Amino acid sequence: MSTITDVAREAGVSVATVSRALRGLDRVSPTTRERVLKVATELDYVASPTATSLASGRNQVVGVVAPFLTRWFFATLVSAIEKTLRQHGHHVLLFDLEDDSFDRRLPLSQNMLWKRVDGVITLNLPMTEDELTLIDRLGLPLVAIGTPVPDRPNVRIDDALAMRVATEHLVSLGHERIAYVGAVPSNVAHIQTPQARLDAFHDVMREHGLAEHDQWILGSDWTADSAAADTHTLLASADRPTAIAAASDEMAIGAMAAARAQGLRIPQDLSVVGIDDHALSNVLGLTTVRQDVAAQGREAAEILLRSLGVDDVADGTATEVVVPTELVVRRSTAAPHRPLPAD
Repeated sequence: MSTITDVAREAGVSVATVSRALRGLDRVSPTTRERVLKVATELDYVASPTATSLASGRNQVVGVVAPFLTRWFFATLVSAIEKTLRQHGHHVLLFDLEDDSFDRRLPLSQNMLWKRVDGVITLNLPMTEDELTLIDRLGLPLVAIGTPVPDRPNVRIDDALAMRVATEHLVSLGHERIAYVGAVPSNVAHIQTPQARLDAFHDVMREHGLAEHDQWILGSDWTADSAAADTHTLLASADRPTAIAAASDEMAIGAMAAARAQGLRIPQDLSVVGIDDHALSNVLGLTTVRQDVAAQGREAAEILLRSLGVDDVADGTATEVVVPTELVVRRSTAAPHRPLPAD
């Protein structure tokens, strides 16, 4: 197995320069860094993580904290974060705080973080005062994706605007009887995103003078299965909506499945719009408000790397990044079907 001395001799530099080039902590000219990396690759040299940690005082590991990992949104974020960190010699240590129920999560503890990570990225997760105190005591930089964390960098979309665009799209088509899928109890751990989207839906309906029905505001646990079950009951009623605004594409997909199971045509009998642009949305023809989830993961990872002093990250100073969204119209929305008047 090749050693760091072998790499230094072959590259024509000192061992210290090889160490700096491979760790990316100190200034090394691009030409020298490229030469060292090329030689290290050719010699199949792998630096000892333990030695690197002792020398730098860092683990080159970032803790990524998520309330769920079984959802497409969080899995996509984690993938983008890992790929970005990997390009700069860092990796992810994943903390899944999902509990046995939708409305609870596990706490972040010192045992999870101490001497294990150099920084933390939270995924749509409000932090408790105790958790923030712990982060500060350990001296860890933190970047939040989605739900903001006070006085920390944040990367997100405008959730209220996304739902406003989705609902306005239905209204512009002529829909007046619109249901909503995605309300959550007030004690749910990641409440901010659902609440912002629900509030925006209420605002649009009120601004257009459209009636709302309590029984048309559904929870659905933000899953396709739950949305399908809840929507089935809603659509079985004689008094049913002509359109559904779902707070996520997964719930929109569940609503579409329930409608089709009852013989309803989409969009002739029921229009459905979501938010996300899920991996399945295009093939299913779902109209949605697209958010670039991977871009949010990349932005957050780069902000954290810059806070750690990693010097080969693209320059940037922004600590509040709002990633734009856009309406993508597909086959699941159309003007409401109006029966012809009787002769």
